[in-house]
Amino acid sequence: MWLCVCALGVGALTGLGAVVLRALIALFHNLFFLGQLSFVYDSNIFDPPNPWGPWMILVPVVGGLIVVFLVRTFAPEARGHGVPEVMDAIYYKDGRIRMAVIFIKSLASAISIGSGASVGREGPIIQIGSGIGSTAGRFLRLPTWQIITLIAAGAGSGIAATFNTPLGGVMFALELMLPEVSSRTFLPVVIATGAATYIGWLFFDYVPAFQIPPVAHPQLSASGALLLLCVALGALCGVAAAAFVRTLSFMEDLFDRMPGNAYTRNIAGMLLIGVLIYALEIWSGHRHVDGVGYATVQWVLSGGSDVAWFLGLLFVLKLLATTVSLGSGASGGVFSPSLFLGAMLGGAFGAAVSALWPQLGIGVEVMALIGMAAVVGSGTGAAMTAILMIFEMTHAYATIVPSIVAVAIALGVRRTLSYENIYTIKLARRGHHIPRERHSHMFMIRHAGDVMLPVRGIVDRAGISAAAAAAKGGDAGYLIVRDGNHIAGLLKVGETIDPGETVVDKTFVVVRSSDFIRDIMSRMAKSNRKPQLAIVVDRRGVPRPQDVLGVVTRAGIADTIIGDLSK
Repeated sequence: MWLCVCALGVGALTGLGAVVLRALIALFHNLFFLGQLSFVYDSNIFDPPNPWGPWMILVPVVGGLIVVFLVRTFAPEARGHGVPEVMDAIYYKDGRIRMAVIFIKSLASAISIGSGASVGREGPIIQIGSGIGSTAGRFLRLPTWQIITLIAAGAGSGIAATFNTPLGGVMFALELMLPEVSSRTFLPVVIATGAATYIGWLFFDYVPAFQIPPVAHPQLSASGALLLLCVALGALCGVAAAAFVRTLSFMEDLFDRMPGNAYTRNIAGMLLIGVLIYALEIWSGHRHVDGVGYATVQWVLSGGSDVAWFLGLLFVLKLLATTVSLGSGASGGVFSPSLFLGAMLGGAFGAAVSALWPQLGIGVEVMALIGMAAVVGSGTGAAMTAILMIFEMTHAYATIVPSIVAVAIALGVRRTLSYENIYTIKLARRGHHIPRERHSHMFMIRHAGDVMLPVRGIVDRAGISAAAAAAKGGDAGYLIVRDGNHIAGLLKVGETIDPGETVVDKTFVVVRSSDFIRDIMSRMAKSNRKPQLAIVVDRRGVPRPQDVLGVVTRAGIADTIIGDLSK
C-alpha cells in the first residue's frame, strides 16, 4: 500500500516534469528560431521562416555548446538519449540515479531540442521520471526492489504524460524496465502512469498526439494484399531499425575518436546539422529534420505528400541528423526520431505501392502509421509498446492488425541483423548486458559478485587432506584445488564439514562477477553434470587459480531468493 502511495506521488511529479520540459522546449525553440520570448509552441505545426537567414546555421552550434557545458560540468550521465542510463541504474547500480540528473537532463534536453538537434523529448522525460522515482525511493529508504519499481513507474509515467498514451506507458515499463512483473510491481506502475496521464490532460487536453483523417477499414478483397504488403514493409523497417542502431553506434565511436575535445567535436556535429536544416528550409520551405520532427510526421499523416523519393530522402537525412546529433553530444531521445523514420519509410513505401497498384486503395497515411509502429517496435525491442502507442497516438484502430504483422516481421529482421536494440547496444559496449528474459523475479538481476562466497585459499592436490584438517573449526568455505596452473576442483572446508570429508568437487561452471543469477542458474540446469557450484573469475579465457574471485553455490542462490522474498 505504501509503495502505491509513493508511486502516485512519482507519477504526479513526473507529469509535472513533462509539463515543465515541454514549456522549456517551447521557450528555447522560440528564442533560437523565432527570436521571441514565448512558451507557446505547437510542435505539430511547421514554423514560419526564421528571421536569421544564413545565420541560422549557427543556432544548433550555440545550443550544443551550452549543452556540452551543462552535461560535462554537472551530470555526464545526462548525455545522449537517457534510457540506457536508466536501464544501467536498474541492473547495475541498485536503482541509484542522482538528483542532479533530473534538473540537468531537463535543461540540457530542452536546449538541444529547442536549438535544432535532431532528438526527441521522450528520452529526457523517461530519465527525469526515473530520477524522481529513484530519489524518492532512496529518500524513504525503501528496499532495492521497491526503488527499481518506482524507477520503472517514473519511466512509464514519462511516456504516458508526453504522448498521452497511458496504456503505452504501462507497456513500456513492463517490456523494457521492470525485471519482475507481478502484482507488487505492476500496480504501482499503473497508478503512477494514470496520475501522470491525468496531469497531462490538465495541461495538454485529452487529444491524440497526431490528428489524422479517417482511415477506412481495408476492404476484404484487399486485406490479403494488405497483409502481404505489411510483411514486405515490416522486413524493410527491420533493416531500417538495424541501420539506425548500427549507425548510432558508429557515430558515437566516430565522434569519440575525433581529435580535439568535447566542445570541438560538438561544434563539428552541430555545424553539420545547421547546414542541413538551412539547406532544407531554402530548398523545401521547411527544416523537417530538426528537433522532434512532429510537424513533418503530421504533414505525412495528413496526406501532405505522396512523392516516394522525397519521403525516402527525408528518412535518410533524419537518420543522419539524429545519429550525428547524439554522437556529437546532444541530449535527447530516440523514440521521436524512430517515429519520424517509420513515417517517412512507410509513407515512401505506401506512395510507391499506390503508384504501382492504385486499385488496392492503400494510401500513404496507412502505410506511414504501420511504418511508425514497425520501426519503433523493432528498434527499441518493445513490440507491444509500439503497437499500443501508435493506436493511442492516432486512434487509428483499423491499422492494429496490419501493424502487428509488420512489427513482428520487423523485430525478427532487426534481431537477425543486430542482436542489440537501440537502448541496449550502448550498454553492451560497456560490458553491461541486459538479460533477455527479464520477467521472473527481482532476484534475477542480482550478479554473481553480489552473492558469491570468498575462497579461503589455493591448495595443491597433494595437500588436500592437510589443508582440510587445518581449516577444521573455522568458517565454512571453499579452497581451490590446483593441478599445476589449472583448476582441478573445489574443496569444501570448515566447521560444518564432517571430519573425514575431503571430497573434491570437480563439477562446476565458470562465470564472471557481472553475470546475472538467472544466467548462472540456466547454465547449471543445462549442464549434463548438474553442478552445484560456479567459480567466479575476473577475466575471460581459460580460468587460472589466481583468477578466482569467489564461489556461487545453489544454496547461496536459494538464500538470496528467500532474502528478497522476505523484504
